[in-house]
Amino acid sequence: MVVADDGKNRPVTIFDVARLAGVSHQTVSRVLNDLPNVRASTRERVEKAIAQLRYTPSQAARALVTRRSRTLGLIQTGGPDYGPSSTLLYFNEAAREARYAVSIASMLEADAGALRSAAELLLRQNVEALVLIAATASDVASLAHEELGVPLIVVAPHAEGRAASVAIDHYAGARTAVAHLAELGHSDIRHVSGPAQSLEARERIRGWRDELSARGLVANEILTGDWSPASGYQYGRSLGESTATAAFVANDQMALGVIHGLRDSGREVPADFSIVGFDDIPEAAHFSPPLSTVRQDFVSLGHDVMAMVLAQLDDEAAAPRAAIVPDLVERDSTRRVPHP
Repeated sequence: MVVADDGKNRPVTIFDVARLAGVSHQTVSRVLNDLPNVRASTRERVEKAIAQLRYTPSQAARALVTRRSRTLGLIQTGGPDYGPSSTLLYFNEAAREARYAVSIASMLEADAGALRSAAELLLRQNVEALVLIAATASDVASLAHEELGVPLIVVAPHAEGRAASVAIDHYAGARTAVAHLAELGHSDIRHVSGPAQSLEARERIRGWRDELSARGLVANEILTGDWSPASGYQYGRSLGESTATAAFVANDQMALGVIHGLRDSGREVPADFSIVGFDDIPEAAHFSPPLSTVRQDFVSLGHDVMAMVLAQLDDEAAAPRAAIVPDLVERDSTRRVPHP
């Protein structure tokens, strides 16, 4: 028996043995099945771990190395926001087209222990690969350095450890949004960002800052939101009292709140303030006014993630896939600065 996170005893699993020995669960299974291609030193570590934990293997544990399940595991962290939810949906579609099933574990907040537990739960279902749609850098770090025994593909701007990465180019999208506003004559362009720990928010901040710098414009203090319209509304009220004439807002829901807040502070979009959002949610074209925004191609993202999964499963030396550059959709929330 081992002690679980809640302080209670539970039976020893193949994953406990793998963790103690510093190997994958599939390596443990190869040792249990007395299969070749296991180094003597590795076999000795596994056997010592089995003895130390007094592990009794089950038939399922012995079979882990030999079965093909055509099942993938997917872990999603963070809230049910448009971007992650769309990524999950279109990855599922791409997996189905490739005749794979997907087992999903979603969690609003995830510490390292919860993520490892979710991964172990999916690995017990003999998934062939794991996909992580990560809300934060710490989520990626929690699994990217683990010996999981199956490929790990992270949907995030940057990979680390053993993970492969597939992503939208949030940095390029942000620069496109800011360039659009600057070319309309705006010089005081503020940014309402997503949460500070969000990988996507960080890339959009970096793009906003770099585009302003390239044009010789000043980057004022970042207004840090939480992806919700309510946080956008709060900043819309304060922007209404500022000297700014434009804002790049890190998602469309917050942009809706910013427009509302500006209106309540006595400023109108786009008559005296221009807004560009990010995502192009289905409602964006029906805002008042219709929202200029940066459109993410989630269909292509889902297929790119699945292509990386298949490349990893085939043991191909897959080159990193180029991040998908999103497009600017111009609507009525932006306007050229009028000449005095």
